[in-house]
Amino acid sequence: MLVELAEYLDVVTNNVAEYRGAIAGLSQARAIDADALVEVRLDSKLIVEQMSGRWKIKHKDMQQLALEARGIFPAGQVAYTWVPREQNRLADALVNEMIDAALARGERVIRRLDGAPPEDTAAEDVVGSIDVELNRAVVEQQVAEQPPSVMVGWADLARPTVTVLARHGATALSLEKRFSGSGGFDAPLAPIGEAQASALADELVRRDDVTRIVCSPLLRTRQTAAIVAAQLGLEVEVEDGFAECGFGEWDGRSFLEVKEEWPKALEEWLSSTEVAPPGGESFSACKARVAAAQRRVVERYPGERLLVVAHVTPIKILVSMAVDAPLRSLYRMELPPCSLSTLAWFPDGNASMFSFAEASHLRSVPVPDGT
Repeated sequence: MLVELAEYLDVVTNNVAEYRGAIAGLSQARAIDADALVEVRLDSKLIVEQMSGRWKIKHKDMQQLALEARGIFPAGQVAYTWVPREQNRLADALVNEMIDAALARGERVIRRLDGAPPEDTAAEDVVGSIDVELNRAVVEQQVAEQPPSVMVGWADLARPTVTVLARHGATALSLEKRFSGSGGFDAPLAPIGEAQASALADELVRRDDVTRIVCSPLLRTRQTAAIVAAQLGLEVEVEDGFAECGFGEWDGRSFLEVKEEWPKALEEWLSSTEVAPPGGESFSACKARVAAAQRRVVERYPGERLLVVAHVTPIKILVSMAVDAPLRSLYRMELPPCSLSTLAWFPDGNASMFSFAEASHLRSVPVPDGT
């Protein structure tokens, strides 16, 4: 055990206490290791099912607590497990210790970094046991009233924020299938990329449902967004977190060139999303900043429909987050320039994918052989 935390909350519902405990634990876990895979064990079936996305969250206060909990780690790093109360004795003992300290000495927080348990860890839960059982009965009643697990889209999950993700138009580097990330040559659109962006703009004018435009800071995305914005009459907001992954010394090189010069480094990079190219950024690190950017735009524009002009890697990461796929799934996705993928992010933390790599609007744009 690394850390023990407890806080005296005065009068709150059992659900609020469970969520606050989960939030405190997740926050401490992130402070220890932001890249950790975390398992949250709770004896509240309700909280576990809600945070796992199987039960919807009706109460607005609970929705806010759930959003706070989900925002601590990127999607895919946290799993929730229900355990019977008899397997949660250490937590009960810590609750009793906190109650005793609050009533006797007015203390409101226990924080032990060495994890050393109190002397009465194995003591029977006596103090507050009646209240705990009464709260447990209330929770069990709430669980009984919950609907069964549902597919996303089969229940009212409230109005989502929708991100319509557009990859930028082609550049000379993308046409030659060369690495092109953050920190390397900031490539402009090639003439065919400008034509693709114009076709994208025509499609979005036809749909007439985008309320804002957000884009990566790199030149090719800003140029693509500007072409679309001119047609839609919207301003463009730059979000740095949606920049392409940094490929370091591989920028501007083809896959074959990298394989010849860095065979071992390439093999390691393909084997683990934790490995970065020389001088570059790992996919895991890229995911952390993309997830943070996603949270920012969803919190800033709740319920709106946003066009996000970005790059291959950030779009694939957002798709994997929405469908709860492992990060390695990005190796199995293909995204044509100026294609569209649509994701919905619901207030209770659920997400859904409505489309992926739509490209029918690009049929009139001639494509060079081999691209």
